[in-house]
Order: sequence, then structure tokens, then C-alpha cells
Amino acid sequence: MKVPSAWARSHWKRVLDIAGVLLFAPFCLLLCAIIAVVIRLALGSPVLFIQERPGRGGRIFKLVKFRTMKTGEESDAERMTRLGKFLRATSLDELPEVWNIFRGDMSWIGPRPLLVRYLLLYTPVQARRHEVRPGLSGWAQVHGRNLLSWEERFELDVWYVDHATFWLDARVVVMTLANIVRRKGVAAEGQATMREFAGKAEK
Repeated sequence: MKVPSAWARSHWKRVLDIAGVLLFAPFCLLLCAIIAVVIRLALGSPVLFIQERPGRGGRIFKLVKFRTMKTGEESDAERMTRLGKFLRATSLDELPEVWNIFRGDMSWIGPRPLLVRYLLLYTPVQARRHEVRPGLSGWAQVHGRNLLSWEERFELDVWYVDHATFWLDARVVVMTLANIVRRKGVAAEGQATMREFAGKAEK
């Protein structure tokens, strides 16, 4: 099957992103309101976690998630709450990113947006993950998520960039829902989510 051009892929993905947001919006808004109240009662303010992340072409945007950790100087794993673990295990903490999809910062499917400081650490091949919009879920997420090594993760991200189609995205959606039900790959051993990336290969 012929893979669509980068221009065609970008445009059909954007149309589907907006259609998905409009279809999902009523349920998403209701669920977000409920989760926001629960977080406010359990953790106080702020309810949202906002952090700069690089998007397509390395352009910086403000990613919006639900807060899952207590404030303090402890490690992420120590500050993670029971509520936060549940939200991350079910990926409910990611729901506010639907706003980023609506704005065009992100897509439903694509490489996950990582930290800005990693931009200077990528090899030229690894940096190709920024040729598409980052996603709420992605090819690497459904093949191990935070249990993958960084090299494995980036290889899967770049493979997705080269092979993205409507049917591949549909497959990722189905696999994502299955992983959420099984709560698979949420955190690396001893970590709240993923180990820090130190550049090129695992250190």
C-alpha cells in the first residue's frame, strides 16, 4: 500500500483530529470537571499541570495535564499520590491534552511530547520524531510505553513518522484502549514514569 505524502498525512490527520475533538468534547468536558473537583479536594490547587514541550518542528507549546503529584522536594516517585497513580494508570491525567489537540499543538496519535531540554540531546535520526505533531498516544506507547529503553522508544517513534496512515492510527487507538484496560507499561521500575534521557544511548 502506498504511503501518503507528508503533506497529505498532515492534512487528513488534522481533519480527523478536529472531528475527534468535536465528537469527544461533551463526554470529555464532563469527565474533566469531575476529575478537577476530585483533585482539588485531594491535593488542593493547582488542579492542572502545565509545562512547555516541543511539538512539530521543535516548536514549543504549553502542554496541559491534570496534576498527579504533591508539592515538595522529594523525588517524583515519592510525591506521586494514590490518586495520581490511578489517573496515570488509566491515562485520565492526559485528558486536558484534548485542548492541545484542538489548538493544533498535538494530534490524537503521534510520538509523545517529551521535555524541552532533550532537544539538544537527540541524534539527527532521533530528532525526526518532531517531523509530525506529538500525540496523546503513539506507536511507542502501545509497544511498551515507559518500560521501553530510550533507543527502543525513538526507533518506534521514527518508524511511525515514516509509516503513518489512517489505518495505522486506528490500530494505535485500539491498542491504546487495550493497554489502558490492562494498565500496561505505566512506569519504569523505581520511577514515577520514565527514566531521564541522557543522550544518544542509555547511560
